[in-house]
Amino acid sequence: MTTGRTAEARTEGHEDDEVTAATAEKYGRALAEVRRLLGVRGIRSFVVHTHSLKLFGDGRPLPRGSLGRHAPELVVRSRAGWTVATVTMGPRSGSYLISMRDGRDIETVPAENPERVANLILAAQLRGGRA
Repeated sequence: MTTGRTAEARTEGHEDDEVTAATAEKYGRALAEVRRLLGVRGIRSFVVHTHSLKLFGDGRPLPRGSLGRHAPELVVRSRAGWTVATVTMGPRSGSYLISMRDGRDIETVPAENPERVANLILAAQLRGGRA
């Protein structure tokens, strides 16, 4: 499954988007809790884990490389396939950052309140007619 990102979108200048494995795991657990709460309410979602592989070498047959991880994203879609919301974790605050399809500004919710994130998404689903 892809999210529409290409290799060109993850080239030079995006090294600062990378997170440590421990941070990616921590964010993944936080997003999994929101996903669980959404599932109980009948809303389907999935978590996208993005990795980048940078290859470099001196022309030998086996190039060297480094693997980078990026913060995971929770994607919530309607039954019709439209993306209703995308949830990530703030790199500095550790809070949930929710981007809604209806074009509002990004909502910020403290990490201690995953149920509030689920409620905001449920409200957006209901406003959108639950397609």
